Amino acid sequence: MSNINETPAQAAAPEDAPEAPAAGAVTTVDPRLLVREQGFKGYWIEFKRKVRSGEIGSLPVVVGLIVIGIVFQLETGNFLTSYNLDQITLYATGPGIMAVGIVFVLLLGEIDLAVGSVAGLAGSVWAVLATDMPDSLAILLGILSGTLIGAFHGIVFAKIGVPAFVVTLAGFLGWAGMQTWVMGDKSTITTPLGSFVRDLTSYYFSDIAAAYGLAVVVIIAFYLAQLRDSRRRKAAELPYRPQSEIILRSALLAVLCLLAAYGFNQEQGLPLSLVIFLGILVVTDFVLRRTTYGRQVFAVGGGIEAARRAGINVSWIRISVFMISGTLGAVGGLFLASATGGADRSLGGGNQLMMCIAAAVIGGTSLFGGRGKVWSALLGILVIQSIVQGLNQMDLSSNAIQYMITGAVLLIAVIIDSVSRKTQKTAGRA
Repeated sequence: MSNINETPAQAAAPEDAPEAPAAGAVTTVDPRLLVREQGFKGYWIEFKRKVRSGEIGSLPVVVGLIVIGIVFQLETGNFLTSYNLDQITLYATGPGIMAVGIVFVLLLGEIDLAVGSVAGLAGSVWAVLATDMPDSLAILLGILSGTLIGAFHGIVFAKIGVPAFVVTLAGFLGWAGMQTWVMGDKSTITTPLGSFVRDLTSYYFSDIAAAYGLAVVVIIAFYLAQLRDSRRRKAAELPYRPQSEIILRSALLAVLCLLAAYGFNQEQGLPLSLVIFLGILVVTDFVLRRTTYGRQVFAVGGGIEAARRAGINVSWIRISVFMISGTLGAVGGLFLASATGGADRSLGGGNQLMMCIAAAVIGGTSLFGGRGKVWSALLGILVIQSIVQGLNQMDLSSNAIQYMITGAVLLIAVIIDSVSRKTQKTAGRA
């Protein structure tokens, strides 16, 4: 029976009819569906939508890298050379690996100020122990020291409730002091001959097939992963990437990989340090994006109370990310020791901490938690090391100039992140 107050339109509408969208409501369309239906026009539409809604991802970093390359090439004339590419890679791997650990911590909206001191202590532990025991055991104990320190930071933070900033700031001072104590009366310990740590930054796969082979493996793996994901989504009747888009993405990656391989082969070949760095990036990216643990990290970073109500062990997630940060900090410390020829009391000091944090943030990881990728560490450290290398070529190697420029780039990255978050909230996507 109709209500006497109903309008004719209301009376005529069936009870189970869907409600009309409210005025001004925005209908969200999966971008994969849009691209598949409209082709390249869909790409442009989706790109404009992302820019308007603040979802710019790593675009500013990629643009920044291109600008840096062009500017320094015009100023020096030899910035975009194979030798320079090799030098950037050599000095970027240690801080880059440490930055991967920082990404995990930043995803929770926290900070680890002790990673530089952890790197220095781990490098010193390895150097001291390597004089009296097998090198492999000394390396293992050095890395384990970083894991234990990270667990300590996480427990004090998660279980006792001391802010991570305070815990790791204390660690920054305390572990640096312990590093001096471990070194004892030795100011420097040279990397022993035959040590694997020495090879970390000095060994190259000289066969040209190695660099091109790795490039081909990366391209094929990327294509197969994209194709598998597309087929799974199609089978589940979800929007999926069309074959044309997968081929285009793979082609762009192929150009970059093959150019890099060509550049390395113009010098000494494929660096072992780069292979290890890429391996760490692939493994940690898989953990964050393809495992339950990774989804829990993002969930805790997005909202602690919501994550707790969803049954996530928040304390364990907090402890574990600091363990990951400590472990990768220790691995990075071994790379720093390799690059400098051994361990000393200043290993891990100076601007190493700021470089790691800046690399993660500049690469696109949010300081507010819940958003970022481990590949941010690669992009960010490439930006920083490219600036350092370019300034060195221009005979502007002063720390003051490098600090000012790196600080300015970091501030710009944080501003972009803050503006992006506000834009997403305005668009109702955050």
